[in-house]
Amino acid sequence: MRLVTFTDGSGFERAGALLENDQVVLDLQAAYRVVQGRECPELSCVLALVEAGEDGLALARSLVERAPALAVRERALVKLRAPIQPPPQMRDCSCFELHLRQSFAAARRARALRTPDPEATLKAMNTRADERVIDTFNRQPIYYKCNRFAVIGIDDEFQWPSFSKALDFELEFGCYIGRRGKDISRDAARSHIVGYTIFNDMSARDAQAAEMPGMLGPAKSKDFDTANIMGPCLVTADELGDPYDLNMVARVNGEEWGRGNTRDMRWSFEDVITHISRSETLYPGEFLGSGTVGNGCGLEQLRYLRPGDLVELEVDGIGVLRTRVGSAVQVVT
Repeated sequence: MRLVTFTDGSGFERAGALLENDQVVLDLQAAYRVVQGRECPELSCVLALVEAGEDGLALARSLVERAPALAVRERALVKLRAPIQPPPQMRDCSCFELHLRQSFAAARRARALRTPDPEATLKAMNTRADERVIDTFNRQPIYYKCNRFAVIGIDDEFQWPSFSKALDFELEFGCYIGRRGKDISRDAARSHIVGYTIFNDMSARDAQAAEMPGMLGPAKSKDFDTANIMGPCLVTADELGDPYDLNMVARVNGEEWGRGNTRDMRWSFEDVITHISRSETLYPGEFLGSGTVGNGCGLEQLRYLRPGDLVELEVDGIGVLRTRVGSAVQVVT
């Protein structure tokens, strides 16, 4: 199934499923009402559906198979939000080594370009700090906790943060936890994943350069309203098939900026789940990001977004996450 959270003309959020090549949305609660003559609490939202486990998913599948006409909405007439907005918890991991290496190299080039002799400066730069990060990355999964309240969907408005002049996108893949677990073994980890989506981790690179020397990880550079864009849908694990052979492509204004494949993940979601769940309970609806795929952001090319740009992030089997970059928010003093 391709589950979505949507709003119609009433403004109320509803759980739905995309049908007919994503051209229509089935209102799951409305479908249940047509079939059963009453409402079902498990269909009140996508999170409730996920929390209901396999029984909830089986119920949703039965409604998708019947798809009563009275419960079908035209995609163009509804607004898609993030599949779960907000998720109960979200973490963004670093699973692609190429992105780390290329981002570190690009950041060094950017610093060197601000000196009188960029080539000499670049050759003289100390790379030990970057290599320490790579060494840690290869020893264990690394991640940070994101601002779940900054999550928006494909049809929500993105707002450029007032404090940044170097805004960037990040092409990521993400999974949702489907059932509660603690100290989850790697063999069991796949069964805890209910589905997947695309994640655009918008980043203020100028703020990031200023804060990363503090060695507490990214903060304000990724911590602003509308920064975490997800969608267009949650594709259930049974429909997606092999999650580690998916092409990932980033385009800006129709121009391809980069591409990669999920097979290049150094750490799989199973690895990440096993690591995170040590002495910590994971709950249904929690989100885990893959980190940026290699070639999946502007920083790696020293290119940045401009107001009005259209960012399109595509992942096989999930679709395209489109975001129009808005103008900088005006701060009233």
